[in-house]
Order: sequence, then structure tokens, then C-alpha cells
Amino acid sequence: MGSGESGSTYLSALETAETYFPEQKRLVQRLFYVSEAFHSMCEDLADAAQALAHVERLPETVREARRLEYAGLVEALQKEMGEAIAQSKIVMLRRPPPTGPKPL
Repeated sequence: MGSGESGSTYLSALETAETYFPEQKRLVQRLFYVSEAFHSMCEDLADAAQALAHVERLPETVREARRLEYAGLVEALQKEMGEAIAQSKIVMLRRPPPTGPKPL
């Protein structure tokens, strides 16, 4: 696996998350870089969304079951990520305002 390859999946995971949470783009970006758990949720979401997008290529016998499986996964991840975003908003609101350097 080349470094370029991982770089592109890295980006698409963030882009996928942004498309699911357009209103919270800034928060999504912040969480993507600071939270390992959120980062892997983004990657899982990208994988599930991609699998869902390509479900038509699967044999007819398994297609519908897989579609439901991937759609359920996308939904569960969206819910989990939505909760993480809401949590981080609360944490950010609780923070005291930054103060300048204290005079000596």
C-alpha cells in the first residue's frame, strides 16, 4: 500500500463525514483530527457508504440483504457521529473564555 493510497482514503473519509453533516463541517474537521475514535468512525462511514453505493454489483441473491446491512451500518454510524458532534459542542461551550497571558 503506497502512501498516496492511504492519503486519498484519509481525505475521502473526512469528505464523506462532511457530506453527512454539512451544517457541522468545522466541528467534523476538528474532531476528525483530534479524536481517534471519531476519525475511525469517519473511515467506517466512508467504507459503509462506498459499499452501499456499489451494492448493485453484488449477485442478486445477496444484494438486498447487503443493502440493508450497509444502510443500517451507515445509519448507526451517523447516529454515533451525531452524538459525538453534539458532545463536543457541549464541551466547547463549557470551556472558560481564553484569557491573555497573566501580567507578572
